[in-house]
Amino acid sequence: MANILVTGANGQLGTELRNRSFSLLDDVFYTDVEELDITSAKAVSSFIETHEIDTIINCAAYTAVDQAEDDEERAAKINRDAVANLANAALQHDCILLHISTDYVFDGTADQPYTEKSATNPQTVYGRTKLEGEEAIKKSGCMYIIIRTAWLYSAYGHNFVKTIARLANERDEINVVNDQWGTPTYAGDLAEAIIKIMENEDLPEWEGIYHFTNEGVCTWYDFAKEIVALAGADCKVNPVTTAEYPVKAKRPAYSVLDKKKIKDTFELEIRDWRDALKTCMATF
Repeated sequence: MANILVTGANGQLGTELRNRSFSLLDDVFYTDVEELDITSAKAVSSFIETHEIDTIINCAAYTAVDQAEDDEERAAKINRDAVANLANAALQHDCILLHISTDYVFDGTADQPYTEKSATNPQTVYGRTKLEGEEAIKKSGCMYIIIRTAWLYSAYGHNFVKTIARLANERDEINVVNDQWGTPTYAGDLAEAIIKIMENEDLPEWEGIYHFTNEGVCTWYDFAKEIVALAGADCKVNPVTTAEYPVKAKRPAYSVLDKKKIKDTFELEIRDWRDALKTCMATF
């Protein structure tokens, strides 16, 4: 039996966790900023003590990548300082902390999948503050599992899949970047992986950083083509270069994550991104 705190519970991953079942013996407290302000160390410690929390799953994050370039203080408050609050409270109250991080901690210049041991070198405010959050966890001394993921989407909130599906039904053609490589991640699959990991009785032995995305590699253009096809829309998808689609925050040219460690450690079977996309879009 466990008392589990889920932060950022109204986001994509948090919502997918709500839609799935932890053990019937567990009490799960789903919170977002209205229920718990994780930027307040006092509020975090009080909540954990009051509800006798022994497991924390942190899905909260400042994820507006371009906006973060002009709002570093707020991004750091959520991605670094709030994470430090959770980690310090986890140590104080003897909790396990599972935290979600990102491929943006890397610089995107690799030509082979990034492993958990690959050198980090974030190129954006978002990536830098997320890495600082990881470092705050390790510095705290709490028992932790950090899962880096990439290209997250679901049937909820704002994401690439929902945007492309909408545009495909509104326009005759759309332009999508074809020189950035990565792997989409269905938040539902990540949620199921988290639940399985949390059920592991030997979890304290497996402390560390892990990578999780769906299997396979594609560009945003490939991803968009598949979305349009599944949506049954009569819309042409045009490949363009990153230079033709300027944005404020630099995007990684290559952000494929190696998942061998998480698959071997927790005996996870991860499906191809195309199969996961079909499952997600069937719920639209």
